Amino acid sequence: MSRPPRKELTLAQLLPNMLTVAAICAGITAIRMGVQGDYVRAVQLLLIAGVLDGLDGRLARLLRSTSAMGAELDSLADFVNFGVAAPLVIYLWGLQDMRHAGWIAVLFFAVCCVMRLARFNVSSREEGAKGGSGAYFQGLPSPAGALLAMLPMFFAFALPGMAQPPAPLVALYMAAVGLLMISPVPVWSFKRTKISRENVKFFLLAFACVAAALTLFTWGALIVICLAYVAVVVWAAVFWYPKDRSG
Repeated sequence: MSRPPRKELTLAQLLPNMLTVAAICAGITAIRMGVQGDYVRAVQLLLIAGVLDGLDGRLARLLRSTSAMGAELDSLADFVNFGVAAPLVIYLWGLQDMRHAGWIAVLFFAVCCVMRLARFNVSSREEGAKGGSGAYFQGLPSPAGALLAMLPMFFAFALPGMAQPPAPLVALYMAAVGLLMISPVPVWSFKRTKISRENVKFFLLAFACVAAALTLFTWGALIVICLAYVAVVVWAAVFWYPKDRSG
């Protein structure tokens, strides 16, 4: 009996999965940094994990190396990084004064994140079968949820002289972000945003300014980005989503 031909992959085709694995390593290492009290480096690693998460899927589609295993690996990486590592770092940073209630907030956020990812996986398969556009998410995406949950840390890093937010306030805020992830609120998907050729130069100029701000004023820039993201989400949900539904 002849053996079936072995399917071989090039290193370029494996690159998306390598990025996903690197993101998982960054997220788990962020937990270690949090345990050691190096919260700045822990948050930096979580931000790196978020960047890698945004690149792996797009790179897989670009290289035409998408696979069922890659999709599952990406989803598991999202839960590890944004549903486990991020709330744990927040707990180690600002919730240890109220250990039991703080830990409940961590568990609440983690469960909301895994439910959000499960719903996204199911809806993605349904939209793929129906040929849907996926112009809106239902609820906050898990990377955005983790980013917003860390907003109190960004304020503390940007303003070292400011008193740390009270632990109950941080716990309630994190739980509220978790609720937004599983809520039916329509969240505009930036993946579908298109830029006209005439405006590409302005977009690239704005991107250069944002990149420079993140490099020079990292924490202040992240605060502005988080607040701007919330404003865009609210604006799209109130004004754009009803028009798209009626159209």
